[in-house]
Amino acid sequence: MSTENAISVNNLTKRYEGFQLDNISFQIPSGTIVGFVGENGAGKSTTIRAILGLTPIENGEIEMLGHQIGCNEQDGTWREQIGVVFDECNLPASLKVRDIRHIMKNIYKTWDDDKFTVYMTRFKVPFGKKIKDLSKGMKMKLSIAVAFAHDSRLLILDEATSGLDPIIRSEILDIFREFIEDEQHTIFLSSHVTSDIEKIADYVMLIHKGKLLFTENKDELLYNYGIVRCSKTQAALIPKELIVGKEENAFETSVLVRDVRGMKESDFWRAAERKGENSFVVDRANIEDILLYIVKAEEKR
Repeated sequence: MSTENAISVNNLTKRYEGFQLDNISFQIPSGTIVGFVGENGAGKSTTIRAILGLTPIENGEIEMLGHQIGCNEQDGTWREQIGVVFDECNLPASLKVRDIRHIMKNIYKTWDDDKFTVYMTRFKVPFGKKIKDLSKGMKMKLSIAVAFAHDSRLLILDEATSGLDPIIRSEILDIFREFIEDEQHTIFLSSHVTSDIEKIADYVMLIHKGKLLFTENKDELLYNYGIVRCSKTQAALIPKELIVGKEENAFETSVLVRDVRGMKESDFWRAAERKGENSFVVDRANIEDILLYIVKAEEKR
């Protein structure tokens, strides 16, 4: 596996009753932000837990920062370079915020108390409050500050921005952008908030029912994909190889296409030009649109 990848996963399989991660493979290039999307129960959290070695797997190879997971590590100090944030704060609720740094100093050899203080001050998290008395946003900021304060090169976040108000989310996304300015840093971000991924991700991975459907460059994804809104007759002229998903009602057909430029060279476009029709519209597709159309198309198969 290449050291150019912060995470490499090959043929990962994990089975539960009624669900399985189905032989998935992907790479997270070092120095990038990769957004991981999919509906509830698609397998995002299971994938992350498997990567972290928190759940046993039936098959597959997982490598992080050049180290294979599950190979009887003799020295696990390299794990201090991984910062992990889940959707809930897992720190002891009865502790005061100021106590966290004393505990973490004894857990992480690379713990940087000054860096932690800088982030906590920037986030305006009160040191004197107990964790149980913090708001959800403050708890998330605390978790992120802890993840940053022990020399992390790789940040793994599972729904870390879900449920936060737009102001706090924007603040946290700014922190992620600053973190990634160092090309040795990498972020793997699972989120239902597709607008966040749209703002900061370099690549987008889509998982559905345990199957990894694609990994795409985000900018190319948004540039190439589009939604054609037209009549059913017009939709029939769109080349099938360009169609990703389709929705029909009595008044309109909406078609997600993977290559807007290619469609402009198709019979659909030429026929519309010959007839002088302007009764169709091509809209930009965002990540949420792409997710919804693809998932619905998969459900129909």
